Amino acid sequence: MTGPTSRPPRRSALLRATTVVAAVVPLCTAGWFGWRALDHSNPAAATAAPPSAVQSGAVQSGSQAPDTPQSPPTSSAPSGSTPTGGAPTGTPTGTAAAPGDTPAPSAAADLTGRTIVLDPGHNPGNFAHPTEINRQVDVGNGHKECDTTGTETDAGYTEADYTLDVTRRARALLTARGAKVVFTQDGDRPWGPCVDERARAGADAHADVALSVHGDGGPASGSGFHVILPAKVVAGKADNSAIVEPSHRLGLLLRDGFHAATGEPYADYIAHDGLDTRSDLGGLNLSAVPKVFIECGNMRNSADARRMTDPQWRQQAAQGIADALTAFLTTH
Repeated sequence: MTGPTSRPPRRSALLRATTVVAAVVPLCTAGWFGWRALDHSNPAAATAAPPSAVQSGAVQSGSQAPDTPQSPPTSSAPSGSTPTGGAPTGTPTGTAAAPGDTPAPSAAADLTGRTIVLDPGHNPGNFAHPTEINRQVDVGNGHKECDTTGTETDAGYTEADYTLDVTRRARALLTARGAKVVFTQDGDRPWGPCVDERARAGADAHADVALSVHGDGGPASGSGFHVILPAKVVAGKADNSAIVEPSHRLGLLLRDGFHAATGEPYADYIAHDGLDTRSDLGGLNLSAVPKVFIECGNMRNSADARRMTDPQWRQQAAQGIADALTAFLTTH
């Protein structure tokens, strides 16, 4: 029907529409509040980048590490006092030890303008020159042989060959950092030099520091390395008063750096905590610049001999030496 009788149907349609709206609006409102609650429950998740993504970017932004032995991470330098802790023990594995007390020099450490004297102990030619090396020289508080032949392993690897190899490796590391490195001998002379000439080398080169590298010839049952520090000697031509304290600091850095780089324990047959103080060595009595000796291991001990004849271990030894010298020259 199209007349007045159509009004009731229009009221029915309006009622249905009103009912639908009344049902839908609350549902929409509830949904909106629910979405807002979820959106604000973890605001950090919407903005923070995944840690893995940040780390990945940091790694990719750096250059590839060089294919050379690296210094292990270490902590700050020790104070001038001698530590009283016990010596590290255990059998070295040929890899770097846990961090020691030596500050790790930066890979970009700049030693430009610094001069270092490296003294490879003995000389491969000394065996053929007994008269020359047995000559007595004045070391201030006495007289000593000009030089000696040094020791060797049971297999015949000589201390003189060892010291030249390690110091040459250390020289390469130090010159790469900008240092000028002077040798007392580089296998380029028939014998010697005498211990008094080795001591003068630091002053002659106007060096900042000097180091004498050796291998020990101790009892076969003993193993480990030690660093020899100068005792104060004021006698005759010797007066090393000015170098005793800085040499002690150098010795601590070298002891900790060498152990960290090589894993070699402190000597168990000589010295204390890897340190020995002596007044009978002309190379220390007569030095005018900070200087110490390092006995890198006992060549008469079979385990030490295996390590010292291993080129990879010798590179680690050179790394420990270079890093300790760098730390001495760049830290206070």
